[in-house]
Amino acid sequence: MPKTHPTPKLVIFDCDGVLVDSEVVSNLVLVENLAQFGLQLTVSDCMTHFVGGTMKAVMGKAQDMGADLPPTWVEDVYQEIYAALQKGVPLVAGIPALLATLDQEAIPCCVASNGGEEKMRITLGQNDLWERFHPNAMFSAHTLGVAKPDPGLFLAAASHFDVQARDCVVVEDSATGAMAASRAGMRCLGYAPEGGGARLAEQGAEVFSSMAQVSELLGLSG
Repeated sequence: MPKTHPTPKLVIFDCDGVLVDSEVVSNLVLVENLAQFGLQLTVSDCMTHFVGGTMKAVMGKAQDMGADLPPTWVEDVYQEIYAALQKGVPLVAGIPALLATLDQEAIPCCVASNGGEEKMRITLGQNDLWERFHPNAMFSAHTLGVAKPDPGLFLAAASHFDVQARDCVVVEDSATGAMAASRAGMRCLGYAPEGGGARLAEQGAEVFSSMAQVSELLGLSG
């Protein structure tokens, strides 16, 4: 029989790739940008190497891989990504229904991201979610000064809501985020819509492929 879990007292969502379908857009920009600095990557390569990390970490890894990046690269590439995202990014399929279920069950939720609030204002704002999460249910590595895989971002969210780590569930799509959840002592659901959830599973995440599955995984249906 599958393991049963108590109903969570807080659900913590990652933003990019979990709430909004923005990862491909952002990584297309990275591929084109890095090619200008001598690093040739496919979108798949880019997502494998960089998804879940901070842009500062992306810069360091890209330099290690041979990219000759200027000191202003992080700020410059963010502006390119923001411009691309402003053209439109949809919510991940199933998110509106999942949020409605959490509201119906009176389970609070928040967003915790390695991205900045400016980026979330663009992606969540165009999908009517900015006001839902900002400012009291939004935790950004840029604002708090701590980034996944450090557990501090998730622990700050739990503390804000006065919830114990063991009563939180994290929804993530990156191994970095899953590692942060594990270090925080939180259950993690790993979203892998295209398969390939092995890296999430290695960090202890329970892999799933559709947001329609989450309510059942949380014990809210079935």
